[in-house]
Amino acid sequence: MKTITYLKGDATNPQIEGNKIITHICNYIGGWGKGFVLAISNRWKKPENEYRKWFQNGNNFNLGEIQMVQVEDKLWVCNMIGQHKIITNSKGVPPIRYEAVEVCLEKLSAEALQLNASIHMPRIGCGLAGGKWEEIELIIDRTLLKNNVEVYVYDF
Repeated sequence: MKTITYLKGDATNPQIEGNKIITHICNYIGGWGKGFVLAISNRWKKPENEYRKWFQNGNNFNLGEIQMVQVEDKLWVCNMIGQHKIITNSKGVPPIRYEAVEVCLEKLSAEALQLNASIHMPRIGCGLAGGKWEEIELIIDRTLLKNNVEVYVYDF
């Protein structure tokens, strides 16, 4: 089975040949403006514009859904809705929703296989979403790696 390849660098600038999908986690309240999305928006406007349109029309804009946005030849950004709101609640529950992330990554596996693409990401869900990387790693194992998709994780 494949394993995660860890790289130092910028996840918005993957240095691997072939088709590539940069993926990240979004919230389901239409908020875009902190964390990794800023790096995406600095390079391409389309992922943010498509996310905002998706939120406004409300069609299938739910936890566990993904949106593929082509930004260059052989390069896509995948907006994954895996976060409930944007702050930790009064019971100390962070915004990350692991079940939703798993559903998203399962859908992303199918997209990656269809495009014959590798996946590139920061440590998704572990910044503003408050998730634990050990949990996310297990989900990546059960979804992308199990489906033989190459995964690159970038530490800036």
